[in-house]
Amino acid sequence: MSDYAIVQSGLEGSEEAGSALGADIRQALGGDSPDAVILFASPRYDFPRLLAAIDAACRPAALVGCSSAGEFTSTTRGEGLICALAIRSSEMRFTVGVGRGVSTDFASAARDLVAPFQGISRAHGFRSALVLTDALAGHAENLVDHLTVLTGGAYQFFGGGAGDDARFGRTYVFRGTEAFSDAVVGLEILSDKPLGIGVRHGWEPASAALRVTEADGMRLISLNAISAVEVFEEHAERTGQRFDAADPLPFFLHNILGIETGAGHKLRVPLSVNPDGSVSCAAEVPVGATVHLMKTARSYEAGSIATRSGLERLGSNTPQVAIVFDCVASRLRMGDEYGSELEQIAQVLAPASYLGCNTYGQIARAEGQFGGFHNCTAVVCVFPV
Repeated sequence: MSDYAIVQSGLEGSEEAGSALGADIRQALGGDSPDAVILFASPRYDFPRLLAAIDAACRPAALVGCSSAGEFTSTTRGEGLICALAIRSSEMRFTVGVGRGVSTDFASAARDLVAPFQGISRAHGFRSALVLTDALAGHAENLVDHLTVLTGGAYQFFGGGAGDDARFGRTYVFRGTEAFSDAVVGLEILSDKPLGIGVRHGWEPASAALRVTEADGMRLISLNAISAVEVFEEHAERTGQRFDAADPLPFFLHNILGIETGAGHKLRVPLSVNPDGSVSCAAEVPVGATVHLMKTARSYEAGSIATRSGLERLGSNTPQVAIVFDCVASRLRMGDEYGSELEQIAQVLAPASYLGCNTYGQIARAEGQFGGFHNCTAVVCVFPV
C-alpha cells in the first residue's frame, strides 16, 4: 500500500515555510514520517534553513529535490513557492545517491550517484530513479547516458535540471538537509508496481536541415560553416520575424534548435549571442549533428499527451499522483496561456493529482519513450495507487 501527500507553501521565511510544509506532510500521513519527500523550491529561500526545518518537522527517511524556476500543483502555480510530494509505502523502497563535480568529471559524479543503489546488484520488480542535476554545470546528456550504462539499462529515469527563476546564475540540488551546486542527486525507487513515464514536445522543423560544423559544449559556433548568429538572422528575415542580437531571447523562445535523432527531434534552447557570433544554448549541441530551426505546432498539448503516455505505461494500475517536469522556456514563451497546459494535465489525470516545477532541461529514459536530456519537453511520471 502507498500513501501520498502533495503539499505547498508560499510563506516567506525559510524556517517558517519549512516547518509548515513538514507539519502538513505529517498531518496528511496521519502523524507518520514519510519514507521519501521530493521537494521543489524557489531560489528565494535559504535552502539549508528550509531543509533543516522540513527535516525537523516530519523526519523523512529520504529527502531529495532542487531549486526551480516556477512551481505548481493541481491547485496552484507561480514563482516564489515550495511544493513537495511525500510518500509512505510498503511497496516501494528508496535510496538516495549524490554525485559532486559534474562540471569537471561527470563520469565520476555518475558513479558516485549510483553507488548506493540497491537494485543494481539484485533484480527487483521495477527499477526507477528520479535524477535532478545542476544543468548549469553542463554534461547533462553525457550524464544520463553514463547512468544508463552504469545501471545496465535496467532503470528508467525521469527528472530535470535545477532552476533559479530564469536568472541562469546558480542552481542547487538537495539531499537531506544539504544543498549542492555542480552536483547531481538521485532517488532510487524500487517498486512492486510500474511507474508510468511519458515524454512529449510539440515542435516541428521550420528550416532546411543544417549541419553543426563547430560547437564547444553549450556554445554553438557555426552551422553549415556559417556563424550561428548569421543563421538565426537569416531565418528571422526569411520568416518575417524580428531578431535583436542584443536581446535575442524573445526570438529564441519561439525558434529553438531540434537535433535529429532518428526517433524525432531532441530540443535545445538558444539563450544568448556572444561577441564572436556564437550562440550559447541551454545544453550541449554535438558537432556533426543534423539540426533544424523549429517552430511550435501543438506545444501547449505536450504535457497532456505526455501524461496520457505515462498513464498507458501503468497498465491496469490506477494512477494516484504524478510529477511533472516542464521547461522554463515553455512557461516564458506561453505566458498566461501556460495555465492551459497545466489544466489539460489535470483533466487527463483526474481524479489523480500532480505537482511539479519548471526546470532547465528535462531528463527521461524509459522503454518506448524519447530518451535523454531535453529542452522544451514535458516529462511526466505517474505513480500508481
